[in-house]
Amino acid sequence: MQGQTADGDRGEHQKQPHGQPEELHDHHACIVDALAAAGEVCAARGAQLTALRRRVLELIWSSHRSVKAYDLMEQLGTAGKPAKPPTVYRALDFLIEQGLVHKVESLNAYVGCPHPTSPHEGQFLICIACGRVDEMRDPAVRAAIRAGAQAAGYVPEGQTIEVRGRCARCRP
Repeated sequence: MQGQTADGDRGEHQKQPHGQPEELHDHHACIVDALAAAGEVCAARGAQLTALRRRVLELIWSSHRSVKAYDLMEQLGTAGKPAKPPTVYRALDFLIEQGLVHKVESLNAYVGCPHPTSPHEGQFLICIACGRVDEMRDPAVRAAIRAGAQAAGYVPEGQTIEVRGRCARCRP
């Protein structure tokens, strides 16, 4: 499934294209596609996508909302006991290093990356009403921020953009 960014650039895989009615969206396909891409990315890099890492990724992709680490711990736990924090944080660190997951800093939560095969910096649209998070890849935004930083004498080492607003479903 392909989504379109604000500047018309076609993304490799978008969680749910903006403007597509939710009833037409096959969310199961999102999860299957994300797990398949993760397997391919890890195999190509010689990285091991263990069962735990795969399960964490699957839980993150289970909705189009961000997921907090402690929610993952509860979901991964057994017999009513949550998983241990180091276990989950190590899995999250691996998934971030491989470009399979992004951390949404303002929410202290994680989302699956729909573009794991191409390194990029995060541009996120966060719905303040329903909590949905979409990733956008707009080269013009990236270039404008880099140019502005350089004009101010900064050497940019990375950027993450988080825009809060209302998604199409939540607008009045």
